[in-house]
Amino acid sequence: MSDKSPRNSLSKKSGKSIKEKRADKRAKGDSSSAVESTLHPKKR
Repeated sequence: MSDKSPRNSLSKKSGKSIKEKRADKRAKGDSSSAVESTLHPKKR
């Protein structure tokens, strides 16, 4: 039972970090996708 409590806190922390990483990837992806569409209009 003592093992479960620290694992729960770790999972919550990892979830927050994952959300932050997704936000960063989305911000970078939006800018890169916009550049790609302007450079390669035929591709899209």
